[in-house]
Amino acid sequence: MTFLQCKRNSKKLNTITKFPRYKLFLPEYCPLPCEEVARIIVDKGSRRQSFGVAALAVHGLIESVNDSELGAKINRIEMIVPDGQPVVWALNAFHGLNIGFKIPGPTLTLKVLELADKEQLNVFLFGSTADTLQRFQDHIATVYPGVTVVGTHEDRFRDATDAEDAGDIERINASGAHIVLVGRGCPRQEHWVADHVGKVDAAMMAVGAAFDYHAGKLKRAPMWVQKYGLEWLFRLIQEPGRLWRRYLFTNMQFVRMCIQKKLRSGRS
Repeated sequence: MTFLQCKRNSKKLNTITKFPRYKLFLPEYCPLPCEEVARIIVDKGSRRQSFGVAALAVHGLIESVNDSELGAKINRIEMIVPDGQPVVWALNAFHGLNIGFKIPGPTLTLKVLELADKEQLNVFLFGSTADTLQRFQDHIATVYPGVTVVGTHEDRFRDATDAEDAGDIERINASGAHIVLVGRGCPRQEHWVADHVGKVDAAMMAVGAAFDYHAGKLKRAPMWVQKYGLEWLFRLIQEPGRLWRRYLFTNMQFVRMCIQKKLRSGRS
């Protein structure tokens, strides 16, 4: 277990001063509840402090294990939260924790927007398609009128050139954004957030499908499905052509790694 220092600077938000991180194979997860996580993010963002956040499910975890480039940088992201009940179960089992429920990217996004609405913060939307960005922006304007969307950036669906990246950074920083919501899909969004810690003057959140959910393009799984760790199956039914390979291989690898870890700990 490691601790990340988090200086308190806002009595209004009443955030904690540090939070623990627990390693699961490679990523280091924060076990705090969603409300406290959101408060830390908004506190960091309100001071325009460069701060990385990722909601990482089994897919993202396995990507960080299999992709050495992502693995080398994943823990530059200061706050990684478990976006998936199987990740929660593994953290509880291997670290003796008592995490009650996962923190899905879409749920965390709404909680952050709720707090940002009260603080009247600025948000930048980075990633996804023009249509999704517009729908998501409309949703924010309707439900969170205190939040100002100060810019959007349609995904190029490729790596940016150095010049393009420098331009993106300059535009985001010049916009006055306190929070950058990043919806580029896993693992590109995790690469982006990790690469921009210390460069973008805002709290950056890799939240993936949150853009599509809150734009009304995807439906969330019922709560009972989520509690039983089956949201992946609900998503697979919605997008079988895109997701079947991801879930088949990543889920099997995760189960195998958990069994191997359990067996090794039993022998030690």
